[in-house]
Order: sequence, then C-alpha cells, then structure tokens
Amino acid sequence: MSDTPVPNTFSSPRNLFTPADLAIDPPNTGLNTFIDSHLSPSVAKELIETAQALVGPRGRGIYATDESVELIGTLLSVGEDSEDQEKLFSESEKLERRKAWRKDAYEVLSSEHVSGVILYPETLLDFKLGTMLSDKGIIVGVRANGELAPLPSSPFEFIVQGLDDLLTKLQAARAAGARFSKWRAPIACTSAALELPSQVSLDIQAETLATFAAISQQAGLVPVVEPDVEFSADADLARSVDIHEKIIGKIYSRCKEHGVLLEGSIIKPSYPQPGLKHPSRQTTTPKDIALATASVISRSVPSAVAGVVFLSGGLPSTVAISYLSAVNALVNSSPPNSPFSRLPPLTFSYGRAIQGKALQHWARGEKDLMKATLQEACRACWKAARGE
Repeated sequence: MSDTPVPNTFSSPRNLFTPADLAIDPPNTGLNTFIDSHLSPSVAKELIETAQALVGPRGRGIYATDESVELIGTLLSVGEDSEDQEKLFSESEKLERRKAWRKDAYEVLSSEHVSGVILYPETLLDFKLGTMLSDKGIIVGVRANGELAPLPSSPFEFIVQGLDDLLTKLQAARAAGARFSKWRAPIACTSAALELPSQVSLDIQAETLATFAAISQQAGLVPVVEPDVEFSADADLARSVDIHEKIIGKIYSRCKEHGVLLEGSIIKPSYPQPGLKHPSRQTTTPKDIALATASVISRSVPSAVAGVVFLSGGLPSTVAISYLSAVNALVNSSPPNSPFSRLPPLTFSYGRAIQGKALQHWARGEKDLMKATLQEACRACWKAARGE
C-alpha cells in the first residue's frame, strides 16, 4: 500500500450561473428579506423578482404548453378529416407540425394577459422558441418533471422520475433562456374508506417537490411546485380540502429542510373539489369551490410564497375560469380582518383551459379562428384572476 496521499478530487457542486466566490457577491441590497448563507444574494434577488413578475400585475398568469410529444401529437390529430390521418404523417412531419403549432400559438400571446409560458424541453432546446416569447416580455419556463412510474407498494399511485440529472438539464434550460421551471406530482384522492392517497405517496411527492425546488433555485430558476390532487374518484369536498392541506403542508415542511427560498418560488395547486363519482359534484357551486380553495391556501401556503397559479387539470374552460373568478371575487369582498384579504396573488397556469378550442381550429387549418379564440381565452383568464 502506497503512502502517497490520494488527491482530494471532491469539490462542492455550484450553480454555474452564480459567482464562484459568494463572498464577493453584493450584500442583500433591495432583497427586503433574510436569506440563508448558502444562497447568493444576486441570484436570490433575481429569483424573487422573477417570481413576482410571474404573478403580477394582478390578472396576468401562466400559459402551460408543456405537453409531452405523445400527448401533443394526439391533441393535434383532433379535427382531422379522419382519425387515421395523423398516422399518415412521417416523424419529421409530426415534428414540424408540433413546432408550427407552438410558433403560431406564441405569436398570438400578449404580455398584457400572459406573464409566462411553460415549454416542453423540445420546444425550448430543439425548436428554440423561447426567444419569441422573451422578446414580447413574456417569461420563459420549462417542464422539469420526467414521466410517471407506478409506486411499488400502491399500484394506483405514482412516483415522478427525473431528479437524478435534473441540475444539468435545468442549467441547460437556463442557458437557453428559461427563468422558471415546473414539476407536476399527481396525488390520488378518494373517500377515506378507499384510503387514497397513501401516507407513503404523500411523503414521496412532498420530498420530490421540495428536492426539485431546491435544485431549480440552484440552477437559477424559480420553481413552480405542482401538487395535482385528482378528482376522478368518490371524494367529497371536505375530503379534497383535507388532502390538499396535508400535501401542501408537507411540501413546505420539506422545502424548509432543503433551504428553499420561498419568496423566489410559486405553487401550482389544483382546486379542492368533489370527485366526479361523488353525488355532490353536480350541486357544488363555484362559490363553494372558492371558499374551500381560499381556506386551503390561507391555512397551508406560507405568506412568503410569491403567488399561487392554479392548474385547470382537465376541467372545461368555462368551469376553470369560473372557479378562478369566484375565488378572486371572494378575496375582493373579504374584510381587512379576514385571512382571505391577506392571500398572495391567485392567478392561473392553464393549458387546455386556454388552448383547447384554439388547438382544434388550428388542426382544421382555421388559423384566424385559432388566433381569435386563443386571445379571448387569455383575456378571460386575466379577467377571472382579477375577480371580474
């Protein structure tokens, strides 16, 4: 055995987009908040400013265009003369169609109504369409989560893949113009009798989202954590509220352990609502949803978080917009001593609720109708986020 010492090849990983020596970074000028020593003040300042810009001025929100290659291919086949016509396209033609749809949709957007757009990595890195958004003053984001895999102990629940090489992927996205990232974690929700979600699933999803948030900030991107509580089963509204509060509370408990800067982060929750198989589904009003939603946010989201951007989760556009309008109308009418008057900005991060009809027009070659429909949907979301 040699006595020659083994050289130390270990070096702490660092964000490639922050100064190498944090000691030379400027002090907390303009931050107006205390930050932990592991954070660079300059990066913290940018994260906070970006997060605030994504949820303000009031009414602006995020357009989610992060569908996978397979899903967007299916959506683009809607409106064709034959269901089999999509199969006639070659792989290169399908790629061009995906790019053309994204480009046509982005050309319509206005920074008056849309603050940011979530891109699928292909759209950002291969199609390089981020620039056309940032040139309009719209902030570019990227989908960070990978695909789903069954949870071994609970086959009706899932784990989300993609953490292993996440830092390098997000650094590449940052270099391509992204300034925020989003990670979706699905949460099952049934009646208490059916016992979903499981405790292990709640723990895994909370830890995964918190880990993602920390890595995203390490790469210089605002994390948008998305706990998507599904509503396809038999849960009533009270059960949905309970599960929303549990998962959101767990997420922020884990975020604290990971040192996530909450002021430079956003949450993208679902609306608490009865499941499709519960009899109260048909009689629950947008006002009921608004009261449940505002209660969940006030009880479980720390006040330091920059804002809340709701997901539509496959809801019809009119329903998603009515829920957003109702919860903001509730905020508008709340007295100063109500916890609802102290909520962070509540806005949208909708995909299908914005583009559903527009995409069908595009697939049929109706470009003018597509543009008008997309513009109107964005404006309707903007108004709803103002409680109008």
